[in-house]
Amino acid sequence: MPFPMFRRPLAAALLLAASAAAFARLPGEIHTALDRVKLPPESVVVLVQEVGSGRNRLAWRETAPVNPASLTKLVTTYAALDLLGPAWAWNTPVWLQGTVSDGVLDGNLVIKGSGDPKLVPERLWLLLRRVQQLGVREIRGDIVLDRSAFVVPEQSPADFDGEPLRPYNVRADALLLGYRSVLIGFTPDAARGVALVSLDPPLAGVSADASVPLSATPCGDWRGELRADFSDPLRLRLAGTFPAACGEKTWPLAYAEPRRYDERLLTGLWREMGGKLSGTVREGAAPAVPPTFSSASPALAEVIRDINKYSNNVMAQQLFLSLGLARSGRGTPEASREVLRRWLAERIGRQNAEGVVIDNGSGLSRETRLSAQQLARLLQSAWGSAVMPELLASLPVSGVDGTLTRSKAPLGRAHLKTGSLRDVAGIAGYVLAASGRRYVVVAIANHANAGAARPAFDALVQWVVQDGAEQAPPN
Repeated sequence: MPFPMFRRPLAAALLLAASAAAFARLPGEIHTALDRVKLPPESVVVLVQEVGSGRNRLAWRETAPVNPASLTKLVTTYAALDLLGPAWAWNTPVWLQGTVSDGVLDGNLVIKGSGDPKLVPERLWLLLRRVQQLGVREIRGDIVLDRSAFVVPEQSPADFDGEPLRPYNVRADALLLGYRSVLIGFTPDAARGVALVSLDPPLAGVSADASVPLSATPCGDWRGELRADFSDPLRLRLAGTFPAACGEKTWPLAYAEPRRYDERLLTGLWREMGGKLSGTVREGAAPAVPPTFSSASPALAEVIRDINKYSNNVMAQQLFLSLGLARSGRGTPEASREVLRRWLAERIGRQNAEGVVIDNGSGLSRETRLSAQQLARLLQSAWGSAVMPELLASLPVSGVDGTLTRSKAPLGRAHLKTGSLRDVAGIAGYVLAASGRRYVVVAIANHANAGAARPAFDALVQWVVQDGAEQAPPN
């Protein structure tokens, strides 16, 4: 009789027995770590394979589709390296649209975005410095921004989790300047009893309290102690105190009025450099003639190190949309998903790729789905590819850098991408064992208490480092 026709008590008993038998195959220390934080076995997927071998050394629910959170970035960054090449770069063309005489541009300065994820204030300063080197000190026209290369749906920064001021919620854009964020800096001055406050980059018309009183409290919830009020985009108010014990700190903040950010940033930087602007900063179309010059981004291999080591969501989404633009001429989510769908089918096989759901390429999504087995197959493919060195170098190293700086896993033995959302935690990458063998490791928890799985993940990495995988029965 088919399983669904069993009486419910018997079916439930068989399910529990099957679950317990499979979960018992997990190493005792991992089982204990999960049990300690009351994470049920059904909330976890685990797969360990030796590099170059498709044989499972350790597996639990490896075919179950789960939300991988930021482990999705492994798909996006590997695809980009493979399809575009490690030396690929974004180019941002610039036009001096008019005549230049005696330091005056009688016309517009036009900048067209192509999706560059690293148009940070330092590089924007260099771009404007190049304009000045071409003899321009005053623009008697407008600064025109062309962001037509990407077409993305309108959305509020608060849509994902109700946190519009978190930089990870900044929306992708073909001309993304400074991540539309500001860094509030705090520098204690013990002699004066205050912490000096700074804003970086300078945003025209935006100010903050120059200082806040120091307190003698421990450095705990220092942001809460500041009693910040960011409701006014033009004035960042701090009504509290700053703990002297914290030393220097910075608070990254997505600007509360994102539509005005580019105007305030470009105007602020241009004026700080001694330039004059008669017109406004506005959106418009770039001219259909060769640009005056172009600003090239760092190479893709360098960009993906920032994406993977620090799990930068907006950079990953910029790269995701750039895949669609570069491969199909359309910078849309639909075009990028199609590029990834075809590429995945080529790399791990069409049948093996069935069921994979990619939303925006960053993992900041409730819709993304893939299995531990699919992710392991992708990591196996990457290890045998020409771009393996660049991908491996982009992953955080246990106890050394990126999102693994505070990891309790064995120091330097693991290159692992981490992922976390409110109800998701995961690791995926490569672990070097004491024997010299290297293993692909994938572990993901989907549960309301998923964040508590970190000690179990550390225990798993420790177990692999000790070649415990060799004692596990093959599956």
